[in-house]
Amino acid sequence: MRLGLALGYWGRGPSPDRLDLAREAERLGYDSVWTAEAWGSDAFTALTWIAAHTSRIKLGTAVAQMAARAPTTTAMHALTLDHLSGGRVMLGLGLSGPQVVEGWYGRPFPRSPLTATREYVDVVRQVLRREAPVRLDGRHHSHPYTGSDGTGLGKPLKPITHPLRADLPILLGAEGPKNIAQTLTIADGWLPLYWSPERWSEVYALPERLPEGFLVAPMVRAQLCDDVTAGLLPVKAMLGFYIGGMGHAARNFHADLMGRMGYEKEARRVQELFAAGRREEAVLAVPDAFADEISLVGPRQRIAERLDTWRRGPVTDLLVTSPDPATLRLLAELNA
Repeated sequence: MRLGLALGYWGRGPSPDRLDLAREAERLGYDSVWTAEAWGSDAFTALTWIAAHTSRIKLGTAVAQMAARAPTTTAMHALTLDHLSGGRVMLGLGLSGPQVVEGWYGRPFPRSPLTATREYVDVVRQVLRREAPVRLDGRHHSHPYTGSDGTGLGKPLKPITHPLRADLPILLGAEGPKNIAQTLTIADGWLPLYWSPERWSEVYALPERLPEGFLVAPMVRAQLCDDVTAGLLPVKAMLGFYIGGMGHAARNFHADLMGRMGYEKEARRVQELFAAGRREEAVLAVPDAFADEISLVGPRQRIAERLDTWRRGPVTDLLVTSPDPATLRLLAELNA
């Protein structure tokens, strides 16, 4: 099981220690570093900055939002950074949800998310292979565009720049059962949001054998500390925001996943409190048991024992979210 550093997206502004964390992760032997985006900082610019200050560590987006860019644009970002970094890019993509797609990107959330995702990945792969001009008679991502509001002058094109790697890895953030099943067939890896090392088989219903070389790369919040309850608060804050603030009450994929993991009543309560502006209460309403199940928090021995349970499953890459260099060093030592 390889280790990765998940930096996420910026809050109010760039954290001054992120580059230092990425460099430390590279020094410790971490295999990858990952950036994200929501409705603030973008994933690729921050990743390019890290690429310029590192030499070996792989560079991933977890995730770049599909609604933010046409698939050809995303492919351009990936192939450009792959050249500049010497072939270190791993492209993680996510569809996001209706609240973000329509509220931030100003476009309709696809009525057939599975089809939209499949077409998006298809176009990206066509660009990276550069075998022929991009063509797709799609429902969401037609190339060339043939809609009635177009000129009809669109021409099939292939990238001027020759991609460094036709097989640049594509991973998908998927939460629903159908989306996960499709991910196993069209992507090189999967980026689970919440991962239970004890209950992953019942939560996700994965097949006994995954595709050869398929990556399973969940994120885990880690914190070396003596007080487990206090250490879980950042985990609960993250969960409260995702479950309460990243989706509509009637359609929230993160809350739905928490419900499938056995906490449906608690998930709805978090949503209610967050929607009412009672954010601190929403965070405290996240069950400690749930936060603990999907994280690595506590003293050294506790983390060591729990890390073993993560190794026993299908996880290939553990993407660690932690601002603490001591925690990163501990995990590198335990995973050596």
